[in-house]
Amino acid sequence: MSEQNADLDRLRHSASHVMAEAVLSLFPDAKIAIGPAIEDGFYYDFDLSRPLVPEDLEAIETKMKELLAKKSAFVVNEVSLAEARKLFADQPYKLEMITDLAEKQGEALKLSTYTQGGFTDLCKGPHVASTDEIPAEGVKLLSIAGAYWRGDSAKAMLQRIYGTAWPSKVELDAYLFRIEEAKKRDHRMLGKQLELFSTNDQVGAGLILWQPNGAMVRHIAESFSKEAHLLNGYQLVYTPHIGRANLWETSGHLSFYRDSMYRPMQIDEDEYFVKPMNCPFHMHIYKNRPRSYRELPLRLAEFGTVYRYEFSGALHGLTRVRGFTQDDAHIFCRPDQVDAEISRALEFSLYILRSFGLEDFTAYISTKPEGKCIGGDDDWVLATKALEKAVEKAGLSFKYDLGGGAFYGPKIDLKLNDALGRQWQLSTIQFDFNLSERFELEYIAEDGSAKRPLMVHRALFGSVERFMGILIEHYAGAFPFWLAPVQAVLVPITDDVMDYARDVEEALIDAGIRVEIDARNDRMQAKIRDAQMRKIPKILVIGRKEAEGKLVSLRDRDEGDLGQIKLDALIAQFQTANAAGRPKRLDKRRVSER
Repeated sequence: MSEQNADLDRLRHSASHVMAEAVLSLFPDAKIAIGPAIEDGFYYDFDLSRPLVPEDLEAIETKMKELLAKKSAFVVNEVSLAEARKLFADQPYKLEMITDLAEKQGEALKLSTYTQGGFTDLCKGPHVASTDEIPAEGVKLLSIAGAYWRGDSAKAMLQRIYGTAWPSKVELDAYLFRIEEAKKRDHRMLGKQLELFSTNDQVGAGLILWQPNGAMVRHIAESFSKEAHLLNGYQLVYTPHIGRANLWETSGHLSFYRDSMYRPMQIDEDEYFVKPMNCPFHMHIYKNRPRSYRELPLRLAEFGTVYRYEFSGALHGLTRVRGFTQDDAHIFCRPDQVDAEISRALEFSLYILRSFGLEDFTAYISTKPEGKCIGGDDDWVLATKALEKAVEKAGLSFKYDLGGGAFYGPKIDLKLNDALGRQWQLSTIQFDFNLSERFELEYIAEDGSAKRPLMVHRALFGSVERFMGILIEHYAGAFPFWLAPVQAVLVPITDDVMDYARDVEEALIDAGIRVEIDARNDRMQAKIRDAQMRKIPKILVIGRKEAEGKLVSLRDRDEGDLGQIKLDALIAQFQTANAAGRPKRLDKRRVSER
């Protein structure tokens, strides 16, 4: 963590304590739970006698400012478990935490408390020295939400107050502006407004219904990616949605991943699971026949829909779902090829993402996790070094995610910094020294001996659903021309130009342009306004002059009225814009290195 981030966390953690003091001042019977700093702010959980309303936030914030003006010092004190129980005798959530700590670390354990003003909390800190280091004009309470105690739905539902704190009013105002911009870009709101996707309780939570507009954007994105895969040395495969329990036992998923898998179904006296990943199927595609060292690297790619159980409270639009499509690829290679293949996979990932207008990335290299995982320390060190080389070669800045690797190997995660500075998880390149062994994969080496191939997992969009959610928010629903579900709308002014409008529509469709005619009996300005609300890139107005001269009047979504243009010139302009959606081969010398 940077020193700047540490200072902000300290400021926000301290602000959460001041908020708790304010709540107890206004609600003396409140029971307090926990109040950490989080990204961009803080929260505190309370058990209160009545539900909070927005007006309560104003009162709590006003009280906070009164307390901040007192310039109270944060005083740390070390206490025994007995003293802690006495201090928090009327606070059941704190007592539960004390009991848990005693069971884990013994009765001799010492705990720390922090006191400011009239409020004392069980806390390991750190905090600012005094409340006068928390600028009142930099603090804002944001929202109220429900939160189960310790995230357990079997436990009490508490009320969580979210807030934010910044070193100055200028920084707070900038943050609040970003929040308002984020609301305008919320893919859930835009998904409904632009008829991109929907969910339905009868279908099931976390299961997406793609409306025609969203399905078209998804189709264009997937088609671009699939064509780019074929141009760059990948082979496409398709695999089933379910597999026998034995498959998942062999892969290790039942041992390491079962909590995220749906319950099995009984078929012909065997248990079957819907797939949480595509990997085991690709192992059997590789094993379909003997492989030679000359065939490697072998790159198998699939847009495969997988199903993972997520808590209902964690579901969020397209970015956290229960059924989603992964653009998986598995690269089988010789040991002498692995460094080049990881670099190549990273280069390809960056090319695809940049083709969609996504530019600002940070790479995270995830290292060996604690607990159950596969492979020895030496394996993890060697694999991690290969990932580091690839990131350095690509010229990316990177950070370590210590202990963040999957159970079967370290990985590179590419995270996008979007138009509002938010970070989103996208591509993953995962080293794997597990599945080749588990599935007994082999290739015949140059000397005739049987050897194990090494394997690299690679998900490029990651989840197509999440990628689509990110794209919607990145562009605020105003997709670039080549990606827009409807690229142009024709607006005939009068009925007597409808035949010409149909001719224009046909010419545009033949040229590969996605176009609609707005034939409603409505005013031209109303039709234009409706097309603007739908964020359609181009509006083509047709009146008698346009029909007589074989013209259209062109309006651009961003630039407004561009005047009249000949139909042939318009088609050429549109086709040039569509060319951005044509993939290219990155290495024109060859698509494989054998």
